Amino acid sequence: MDLALDEAESVEGIEKTAGPGACGPRERARSLWSDAWHQLRRNPVFIVSAALILFLVLIAIWPQLIASGDPLQCDLSKSQQGSAPGHPFGYDTQGCDVYTRTVHGARASITVGVCATLGAALLGSALGGLAGFFGGWGDSLLSRVADIFFGIPVVLGGLVFLSVVTSTTVWPVVGFIVLLGWPQIARIARGSVITAKQNDYVQAARALGAGNARMLLRHVAPNAVAPVIVVATIALGTYIALEATLSFLGVGLRPPTVSWGIDISNAASQIRNAPHMLLWPAGALSITVLAFIMLGDAVRDALDPKLR
Repeated sequence: MDLALDEAESVEGIEKTAGPGACGPRERARSLWSDAWHQLRRNPVFIVSAALILFLVLIAIWPQLIASGDPLQCDLSKSQQGSAPGHPFGYDTQGCDVYTRTVHGARASITVGVCATLGAALLGSALGGLAGFFGGWGDSLLSRVADIFFGIPVVLGGLVFLSVVTSTTVWPVVGFIVLLGWPQIARIARGSVITAKQNDYVQAARALGAGNARMLLRHVAPNAVAPVIVVATIALGTYIALEATLSFLGVGLRPPTVSWGIDISNAASQIRNAPHMLLWPAGALSITVLAFIMLGDAVRDALDPKLR
């Protein structure tokens, strides 16, 4: 039986690698992932966005590399002053260094985006993948539950859910985003699994007696994960923007946490007197969100041969 299953898996490999351009048995076509990596390395959008994201992650982990000051150390005598030697972005209303707070604000925003994306992707992939593979009443139940969550306005839900939370950490915001973000991933994973399980190599493995776990983990999941990766990459930037929106409204991250959304909220009322207070954190937020969206677009183009 194991020999027959191994033969079925070899059929899967041939079906995925062989193509109309194959000239002989010695020519081995690239797999989906190696071909995608080959395309990404030649895409300037991917190179620029990946380099920018790598830099943002680096300063989120070690902000002292480029900002040695304390973001919570303020001097009211310098309130709303413009740029000065050693303080290129000026000061905010409380006399805090805007440059230092902008650099340190990357940690909270990127932590929320990465953790929320991982949580939503894992939960949504597991539920959607199982529902799409087994079908039946579980599939119908998941669809109805997902429809309920799709009907909840994100900002309104955040105002209701997070207004009763008193924690100043990032985890309530992460939990809320995961709660409303998993249905989108689940729907993508469900459709991708339904498509993958209809392939010939999956049917051959089933006919040869492969169990559900073996088929799901070795045949279906590796060929259904690409759309989930694309959606999750694009959603990461959206989640960062959502955290900033909730923090701007006063229900997301709260002081003493340093966040771009908090700084934008504090600067909104002083935009005429001190526009620099709003310009730098808003610019950092926009660049970060744009970088992740560009990365998602590049990954989508690489993983979908029809878009090349």
